[in-house]
Amino acid sequence: MPRTAISTTQAPAAIGPYSQAIRADGYLFCSGQLGLDPATGDFVAGDVGAQAEQALRNLGAVLEAAGLTFGDVVKTTIFLADMADFAAVNGVYGRFVTDPPPARSTVAVAALPKGGRVEIEATARLAG
Repeated sequence: MPRTAISTTQAPAAIGPYSQAIRADGYLFCSGQLGLDPATGDFVAGDVGAQAEQALRNLGAVLEAAGLTFGDVVKTTIFLADMADFAAVNGVYGRFVTDPPPARSTVAVAALPKGGRVEIEATARLAG
């Protein structure tokens, strides 16, 4: 099965040589999303919760461009610049995912692109 790029203007454009998502072998592999406003390319105002919410909205837009929803997501990874933000991000994340929630990893990293505080990526199953 060929790889197919998925792209939408409802999420920030890639800031490097990568696709917003790739459809391949029955899955959609979504690149990490930051809390960037798609219209301006700047971080949304507010705390880490606001960045997490925007990152998830951006991820939702990429899923929608592929004809999917958060209900199709089977795995997510959350990258945090500070593990002290775990509870705040977890609270926002819980409003977006459906039951049963997808498998997930959360890791602290030294830094994120553009100085972000949270980045979220996902893998979703395509309808079969």
